[in-house]
Amino acid sequence: MSPSAISPVETPILVKKGVSSLLTSTAPSITPSTNISTAASHLSELNASLLHTTPTDSPKIVPALSSPEILSGNSCTDHMLTANWTSTTGWAPPHILPYGPLSLEPTASVLHYATTCFEGMKAYRGHDGQIRLFRPSLNCSRMVSSASRIALPAFDPRELEKLVKAFIAYEGPKWLPKSRPGTFLYLRPTLIANSAALGVSTPNEATLFIVAAFLPSIDEHPAVPLPSSGHITPQMRRAAKPGLKLLASCEDSIRAWPGGFGYAKVGANYAPSLIAQAEARASGYDSVLWLFGQNAEVTEAGTSNFMVVLRSREGRKQLKTAPLGDKIILDGVTRRSVLELARERLRGELEVVEEKFGMGEVVEAAREGRLVEAFTCGTAYFVSAVSEINYRGVDLDVPLAEGNIGTYAKAIKNWLRDIKYGNVQHPWGVVIGEVE
Repeated sequence: MSPSAISPVETPILVKKGVSSLLTSTAPSITPSTNISTAASHLSELNASLLHTTPTDSPKIVPALSSPEILSGNSCTDHMLTANWTSTTGWAPPHILPYGPLSLEPTASVLHYATTCFEGMKAYRGHDGQIRLFRPSLNCSRMVSSASRIALPAFDPRELEKLVKAFIAYEGPKWLPKSRPGTFLYLRPTLIANSAALGVSTPNEATLFIVAAFLPSIDEHPAVPLPSSGHITPQMRRAAKPGLKLLASCEDSIRAWPGGFGYAKVGANYAPSLIAQAEARASGYDSVLWLFGQNAEVTEAGTSNFMVVLRSREGRKQLKTAPLGDKIILDGVTRRSVLELARERLRGELEVVEEKFGMGEVVEAAREGRLVEAFTCGTAYFVSAVSEINYRGVDLDVPLAEGNIGTYAKAIKNWLRDIKYGNVQHPWGVVIGEVE
């Protein structure tokens, strides 16, 4: 059934009731309801205190910085963390064990119905020698929201946070050595339904797992010099400019819709966007700027949140980004942090505005010289400057006041980097006690 055929009123109510029922049945300890069934009360909940460890007997070698292993994004650490759930017993004790393949039946729900959600986090080796996570409680709470949206079992987010901390405390000393300050590991907590049944139904088995991998930094987008001779293609000209180049989506392409699940970090949000992403890159753009509706409302850029700084006709500078109310966009941890820092440290200079705005407003601001800068933000891309947007076949240049980034994006990026790598002490940077 297409999104347009679904009632915008009935669907959220139906989903809300379903989520409430699922939370009550699978994680009663975090549910205020007093109507908890006897069966639910006997199910074991996720409990980090039961974590046990089986060390690997085949330890890997830590790859060198800038090695092919790191650049590939496919190199994981020695271990993974898993916890299994069933509808009859609840959560089994979590386990840190050697990294390796998962065992799934060909009829597993996740392989057919996209019953999977995940989080993206990073562990940072600070310049002060400490390992930190960045606001992990937000990721863990969001994962409960994502899981319950697709009928996966819920859990106390504080228990997941404890498991993430325990996992990186175990893996961190080797894979984020103190000799490499300013480096990070990417953490991927994932929950999948592995019920072996082809019927479309609520899963009765699930597996939570956490892996850690090396990823290259992708927040810098330097200019690529043009060749001294030969034919210069449009793709080459775009690459010769620093910053991200975005291709705005067409009216017939919709990433998410009101009342849907664009706000949840579920697998079904990503696969349908890959074709458009590939086409954008083939045309020399880095990502797709997803628009929605007849007014071409700006939502997200690729898998990141999008922000733009405009100067109003009255002279006020505004940092604008799409709102969360329609559940079209992800409540990104970096997004939230950018907005909070801007409100706190740029008060009086920059007004933060979370409201719907169309691409026409951006085009008009650019035409009148009121477009100040634009950038994307997220765990993977961190804070990345945008230098060009193609909208309806026309390339729109976005100013980069600092040469390769805008003034406000640069300031916010530096503030966040200082917190993550321990250059300043801040409650968002959660220090991890390491297992030596």
